[in-house]
Amino acid sequence: MPQLHVPARLEQLAAVNSFLKENIPDRFLPALLNLELVTEELLVNVFSYAYPEGTLGTAEISLRQIFFDGQDMLCFSVKDWGAPFNPFAEAPAPDLSLDAESRPIGGLGIYLIRSVTTHQAYSREDGANHIDVYFSLPEQE
Repeated sequence: MPQLHVPARLEQLAAVNSFLKENIPDRFLPALLNLELVTEELLVNVFSYAYPEGTLGTAEISLRQIFFDGQDMLCFSVKDWGAPFNPFAEAPAPDLSLDAESRPIGGLGIYLIRSVTTHQAYSREDGANHIDVYFSLPEQE
């Protein structure tokens, strides 16, 4: 399973995107744009909020092809050692009936992740946040 360890800094997004492009299995290439969107949403939150101000943390990124829920899927994982935070439980569902000016800031990133992935999971183990998001093959969606 390919892994990348990066300092929790926004400047690392380009290195992470390069890692994704180099390691995505060919059969999942149609999901690359969605993978990059999900990656940016998750990592901007980790890089901006997981660690106390003035503290440089790290993030571990991995990409693997797995058989899950009866399907071949691509699993993108993010691990950080920051404050406990489950974005899937703690982010409120956005009110999409409101126009952009009336809508409160935040919440659309998790909505986007849920809309372009097949499954999402969070756990807290050994002092680390673990987030896994799963992408189906296009013909299995």
